[in-house]
This record gives sequence, structure tokens and C-alpha cells, in this order.
Amino acid sequence: MVEHSFFPESPAELSRFTACLDKDPAIVITFHQNPDGDAYGSSLGLKFFLESRGHHRITLISPTEPAEYLKWMPGAEEVVVWKTGETDALISGADLIFCLDFSAASRLKDMKDAVLNAAALKVIIDHHELPEEFGDLYYWNVKASSTCELVFDLIHDLETDPRITRECAVCLYTGLLTDTGSFRFDSTTPAVHRIAAQLLEKGVVPSEVHRNLFDNNPYEKLQFLGYLLANKLVFLPEYRVTYMAVSAEELKRFNSRNGDTEGLVNQGLSIQNAVMSVLFTEKEDQVRISFRSVHDLSVADFARKYFEGGGHKNAAGGRSQLSLNETVEKFLTLLPEIKTGLLRQPR
Repeated sequence: MVEHSFFPESPAELSRFTACLDKDPAIVITFHQNPDGDAYGSSLGLKFFLESRGHHRITLISPTEPAEYLKWMPGAEEVVVWKTGETDALISGADLIFCLDFSAASRLKDMKDAVLNAAALKVIIDHHELPEEFGDLYYWNVKASSTCELVFDLIHDLETDPRITRECAVCLYTGLLTDTGSFRFDSTTPAVHRIAAQLLEKGVVPSEVHRNLFDNNPYEKLQFLGYLLANKLVFLPEYRVTYMAVSAEELKRFNSRNGDTEGLVNQGLSIQNAVMSVLFTEKEDQVRISFRSVHDLSVADFARKYFEGGGHKNAAGGRSQLSLNETVEKFLTLLPEIKTGLLRQPR
């Protein structure tokens, strides 16, 4: 299976990219709906780097309203939320579009057609499995810890001594931190720590980033977490699986904001002997599903096969048009099919 594609390795593709940059293009940077720290960090980090090269016609467009917990990041106030008709002109008028941290065009939600129909050169920077062919140039590596790692590498492919500002470094460090689970996931390689060290040398203060991300919670969010752990967390020791199912009514009751459920699925994996954790969230006339696993158990394959999803081997997402209860029941009926794989995982 092909695991990477780096357009700078092709002289023709690199020439096409640099020729576009040299023309002072109108640039759009976008990322997946409901952006996380890696989507936001890689996009903002790329923006700051491009600005250091003299590019100032740059627009960041989010398919959906970003989560509150990301709005502290440098440059976050410049992000535009896509609206029908209002931002389409920016997309259609772009000369260069960067698509960061997603491998399927459907992750752009309602702005998908505007991006796909744009005449701009489209550059995909991503680390998810099985990318669709909707771009012109690819900087993609399934083994990368994060899209921020790839943006960092691309910056160094383009310049031997790149101008990485403190703002750029903070954004890239944020994505490294969040997508590696604070440097604890299997994707945390020696290269990741070396990148983090270089970003610290640019002025990143780890305690400040961590506090902004994790120690800035609304009171209702902690109440919500306590409620979920006490009332919704289910552990199935016979399968080594945990799950939580959260209804729209419960989200409303605790005044849950966009992004408040980010990371909740990881709580289940902290249970002794658990190797798979699932979060079902009832939202926008569908059920969103987050999967996490350990070792060689591929939740990406599981999500792709049964829940219209995909992602990484140990971190994936899916969706269901069934009701919340029906979705959970479907999931439970599938567990016997993967029981052997669940039980053989080391812990």
C-alpha cells in the first residue's frame, strides 16, 4: 500500500507549485469541518509561514464554526466561517487552495462543491489513510503524527533556513500536542520530539499552550464530563470495549458548545484492560461516532466498513443516519465479529 506522496520530490510538480507562488497568488487555506487542534494549528502555521515569504492575500475558511477552545490561537480571529454565497467568491477567485488535515472532500461539508469546482491549484497536506484524488499536488504521509508535522517538513523542503515566527511555532506545536495525545500516542516518534524542540527554540512555552488548551474549561463542561463518566460510560469487559452515547437533549442540558466533546472518547481507554473506546454523539440529524483503539486494532477499517467513516488506525470517525439507540445497537451486534481481534491486543 502506498503510504506517502511528497510533491517536492517531483521536479515537475515542485516547479508547478513554486511558479504559482512566484505570481503572488490569492491563497485560500481550508480544513475539515469541526476543526481540531491539528487542523487549526497546521492551517494557521502555514499562513504565518507564507506571510513570512511576502504573501498577504491569504484567507482561511472553516467549513463550520470552530470550537471555542481553539480561538486563543495566534491568527484565529482571521478565520472566516463559510456561508453560502458570501465566501464562494473568495474560493472561486483563488489561485492556490491548500486543503489541510482531511483526505475526503466530504469533510468540507457544504463548501465541498465550491472547492472542487474552483480552478485554483489545489494542494493537499494530510496524514489520514486512503486519500481521495481531489487535489493537484499531494504532501501526504500516513505515518506522520499530524498535519502540523507535515507542514513543518514542507516548510523545510521549501527553504533551507525557513523563517518560522513564534506565532507559527505556537500553532504547529499545538497540532503536534493535540494529535499525539500530549506526546503519548504511538505516532510520537523521535522526529516528533525533535520538531517540538525546534519549535520551543522559536519561543513556544509548553505550559502556556497546555493551559490554553486544557485548563480553560467552562464550568458546565466539567459538569458535563462528570455526568457522562458517572451515568453514560459503559464497559464491556468480555470485549474490552467502552462506549458512551450522548443525546442531543443532554448536550443542550449542559449548554455544550462546539468542541466540548473533543477528547471525551479517550476517557474510555484509560480503563484498565480496555483496548477500544467509542463515543456516539447525536447531532445535526445524524449520529457522529469517534473511535479510539490501541496497538494493531484498526478502528479506521471498522469505521470505513460499517459507519461511512475512516481516519487513522487508532483514531477514526464515522456517522450513522439511524437513531442514537439504533446506532448503538448496531455497534453492539458487530462486536462478536471483531472479538478475536479485541481480545488478542496487548495492554
